[in-house]
Amino acid sequence: MPATAFRITDLRDLDAAFTIREKVFVEGQGVPATLENDLHDRTDARHYLARTDDGTPAGAARWRETENGVKLERFAVLEGFRNQEVGATILHAVLADVRAELPDAEVYLNAQLRAVPFYERHGFRKEGEMFEEANIQHYRMVLG
Repeated sequence: MPATAFRITDLRDLDAAFTIREKVFVEGQGVPATLENDLHDRTDARHYLARTDDGTPAGAARWRETENGVKLERFAVLEGFRNQEVGATILHAVLADVRAELPDAEVYLNAQLRAVPFYERHGFRKEGEMFEEANIQHYRMVLG
């Protein structure tokens, strides 16, 4: 099922992205809502939404600048749309914007253990030891 992803400029799309994240992280993985929703959501993060060809919201993500570079965060794809290239579509849209805005910045993320192979296929490499965040095992990964 092909999808398109875009940077959110409309509050309705932002609400759809937050709903996806709630379903994936809070309901699906047991992440406390207080950790999932943070100050960055309403201040400095740039948000993205993926929709299927029929317009159904399927995935979400965000990125923001940090003192260490550009951090990709909150990549979430609804269960019914996984393994259909929705995640790759979002990642490509995010990376295209990051490269356009901050071409020399280091790009990194904290990948859940089960998502590490996905990010490796897209040019990221693990850096450092595994760690826990919200009781989920992660690796820091860097692009390039």
